[in-house]
Amino acid sequence: MDILHLVDRLEELFNDSRPIWLTHSVIVDEDRMLDLIDQMRVAIPEEIKKAQQIITQRDRILAQAKEEANRTVSLAREKAEKQLEDDELILSAKAKAEQIVDQAHKDAAVTQREADKYILETLTNLEMHMDRLLNQVRNGIKTLQSDTYPIAPKLDTQDEDKDMS
Repeated sequence: MDILHLVDRLEELFNDSRPIWLTHSVIVDEDRMLDLIDQMRVAIPEEIKKAQQIITQRDRILAQAKEEANRTVSLAREKAEKQLEDDELILSAKAKAEQIVDQAHKDAAVTQREADKYILETLTNLEMHMDRLLNQVRNGIKTLQSDTYPIAPKLDTQDEDKDMS
């Protein structure tokens, strides 16, 4: 039985009781009073048990909520750490990529200089070789002109040099 209902019945018993004249006392029905007291003795432990169950349930719910909050905080922390690691990896990768690009530009410049140097050396060697061939051709022409055609007009090799330039 509900303890509040029993308290209401006790109050009703008090209100139904007869006052003793010139005192603050009342006369109550002893049987009804003892019956209410017995019912209260039975109801109070039951109410306490219900209250304890409610407290236990509340504690369990609070523990679950705290556990869920801790798990949420832990997941958020892990996510933040992962994001930070990812950001650091991205920054590191970008820095490495910049280093690679810079090194590639330097290597390309060195390769270009070496290629230009090689081409210049090759062209210089070709020019010297061509000069030797040209001198041999001129000497051959002079030899042929002087031996074969002594009266033929001599070619001016200096004019040829001007024409070829």
